[in-house]
Amino acid sequence: MTMFLRRVFLANLLITLLLMFVFATFYNRNCTLKVNARYYVWVDEGHATDSLVPAMDKHNFTALPQWNFDDLYRLDPQFKPSECTTSLQNSSNPLFMQQFIPNIQLFLQSDHLNVSEWNRLYHFNNPFGYMGLDYAAIKAAVDTIPKLASTQLLQVPTKAKDGCIRCAVVGNGGILNGSRLGTEIDSNDYVFRLNAAIIEGHEEDVGKRTSVYVHTAYSLIQSLKLYKNRGFKQIPDDKDIKYVLIPEGPRDYNFLESLMKNRKIPSGAYQGQTFLRAKQLKTKTWWLVRPTNGAFTLLLAMHTCDIVRVYGFSTADFSKYPNYYYDTKHTELVFFVNHDYQLEMETWKKFHDEKSIWLYLGKSDI
Repeated sequence: MTMFLRRVFLANLLITLLLMFVFATFYNRNCTLKVNARYYVWVDEGHATDSLVPAMDKHNFTALPQWNFDDLYRLDPQFKPSECTTSLQNSSNPLFMQQFIPNIQLFLQSDHLNVSEWNRLYHFNNPFGYMGLDYAAIKAAVDTIPKLASTQLLQVPTKAKDGCIRCAVVGNGGILNGSRLGTEIDSNDYVFRLNAAIIEGHEEDVGKRTSVYVHTAYSLIQSLKLYKNRGFKQIPDDKDIKYVLIPEGPRDYNFLESLMKNRKIPSGAYQGQTFLRAKQLKTKTWWLVRPTNGAFTLLLAMHTCDIVRVYGFSTADFSKYPNYYYDTKHTELVFFVNHDYQLEMETWKKFHDEKSIWLYLGKSDI
């Protein structure tokens, strides 16, 4: 497993906005980093310094920097081990267990951000840290997040006698076109979806249920704009749904603060916009913190579920399928430069082969 796989797969599996430590901007698949040890800490909120670290700009770096606190993690004091014997938490894969930190703090809330935490995370590029951002602006947004009564995103279903949480993660890949897996997907305890998760007219292939919807401010707004005529007229609104925001930059914090205060966005990328579903999101949103949104969604599921089945993610034979399952004709998958699609595909297949997850590989895999 490459160092990047270690840093971006399992670190992002376990990491959130509070625990971000990778400079994705400077990622090079051939780079190697020396890591001496992993540190597990309970962050003491009572000893925050009053001085902000000097300003840094990611463009002033020519290589991935190394800090002696690269592997410093905040732990969740409310964490409860899974009772599921077949859980990912109890994996027989020693490499996976070496990297996996089951009790890492996943979600951000108002009392997590102070000057000392800002100074530590300011050394890392967004969305894995705060480099280049404004403390007062980010702090104002984070302060609107209520403290959670429980940090457990999903509860063990009462029907689960074995104590296992079974989840389906549904991407939007064309591999699901004609798959007829909708009923199977909906049979899971919880269903994760993301971005333009168009369901109407595609229920037979992708199911109907949504338990967790993952988005950035950009993906949510653009999905509603670009895919309205294709059936994505509103975000999923199932009973007890959870919304997970990935804050990837200032516009997400701006979005967050305005959403929580139920006001129009005063400045920035979405100035003047408001959100009709603000009350819905405000009362149901959880906060997580860039690989692709699909990668974040899968990694979140792997950290909050015991058994994970993955549908609609790109595989090595992606050229056989349209870009999205709702495309009416064959369209090519677009590889954007800010993501490493090849590495992600290799990673999911590796976990499938190791039986850490189950990945739908096409009709021959049914």
